[in-house]
Amino acid sequence: MSAKLDLTQLPNRPLWFEQGPSRTRLEGAVEADVVIVGAGYTGLWTAYYLLESDPSLRVMLLEKREVGFGASGRNGGWASAIFPISLARVAGMYSHDAALKLQAAMNETVDEIGRVLALEGVDADYAKQGFLSLARSAPQMARARATVEASVRFGLPDQWQVLDGAQAVAKVGAQGTLGGLYTEHCALIHPGKLVRGLARLVERMGATIHEHSAATELAPGVVHTEQGSVRAGFTVRATEAFTSQQPGLSRFVIPLYSLVLATEPLPADLRRRLNLDHRLAFNDMRHLRVYGQVTAEGRLVFGGRGAPYNWGSRISDDADLVDNVHSKIHETMLEFFPDLADARITHRWGGALGVSRDWCPTVSIDRKSRIAWAGNYVGDGVATSNLAGRILRNLILDRDEAINALPLVNHRSPSWEPEPLRWLGVNTGLAAASLSDIEERITHRPSRTAMLLEKLTGAH
Repeated sequence: MSAKLDLTQLPNRPLWFEQGPSRTRLEGAVEADVVIVGAGYTGLWTAYYLLESDPSLRVMLLEKREVGFGASGRNGGWASAIFPISLARVAGMYSHDAALKLQAAMNETVDEIGRVLALEGVDADYAKQGFLSLARSAPQMARARATVEASVRFGLPDQWQVLDGAQAVAKVGAQGTLGGLYTEHCALIHPGKLVRGLARLVERMGATIHEHSAATELAPGVVHTEQGSVRAGFTVRATEAFTSQQPGLSRFVIPLYSLVLATEPLPADLRRRLNLDHRLAFNDMRHLRVYGQVTAEGRLVFGGRGAPYNWGSRISDDADLVDNVHSKIHETMLEFFPDLADARITHRWGGALGVSRDWCPTVSIDRKSRIAWAGNYVGDGVATSNLAGRILRNLILDRDEAINALPLVNHRSPSWEPEPLRWLGVNTGLAAASLSDIEERITHRPSRTAMLLEKLTGAH
């Protein structure tokens, strides 16, 4: 095969998917202490920490499709300490000290995931070898150095490390590498193994999971589905991008799609030649985000942004596949690794991630209605969902811990604009990110378009 590979013949099939046990649909009226809507990472981590703290709790999870159907079973497998908005933006919204504590909590969360998986015997191919953002142009190299300098000034001298060309290539042998930006605070996981393992774990601990049980109404004290209802002391909304489909919440969060490809298992000698014989998360410092990892079985998983936002925050199965974007992701993969031109692509898929108007995640509770929620992770939810699960446990059980005071707790983002402003603004932003990369390839200077975009979003 070659760079002209016809990806349109591949179905929408996440590499991570595996047929799990069939779980019953909720039927009739039941009661619980805590009902969690959504059986992805946020819901499952919340259930785990609740039951770890109080095994007597009656915890029930309601899932619209199957366990891990959403972003939890479709992501790129990075459990990273990256927060979607810059620490400088967090400091401006809250305080410098709050931003430092947030980063410390994110760093610790990467290790916490590994600790729990080891303790509970959940095999999710967890490997903590860090994250390398390659610099493959002069502007990208300038951003790598600026990131470290800013981190040192902020009070985090050890968060990031600049690598020269030889050091970066020794870790990932991508074409045109001039250097890179490295952090130890990232682990790789198999998303499907993690979400299915957590589901089995919480069921062993006493939780009940009902699949194909979409919540039709969340009201104080009760959640209704088409064929049943759950009365509970607390309700947790853990629906991430799908929150936008719920009545009254269409402007609370928007779904943006991330698209992914996976190769066949690559020969060991080829992986060694390309310095891909590791479990290191990697990308480069372009503005329109891409991401990669090599799985435990030796497949290269490579994904990226660029799929358009759909009018009215529409989420549908056919939006998981965008032929021209998947093709561009494949082209980018071959820019990194031309020697993979003949590698067979076996899987392609996509999934919606949740984005709030200020790009800041939240973990919140309304004590009057006894409804709590978490999400809006902007694609960085593998680790953040674990932190959210611990905070939700604390808020529900009134348990005092330092993480309860982190900036994302009870954070209120502004609402997204109504259509057509939302559609115009989001897709203009995606186009601007792509244009920024083109601008830098032509001028060999940092993009002015990107500088404006970063000011508007506050993102990295």
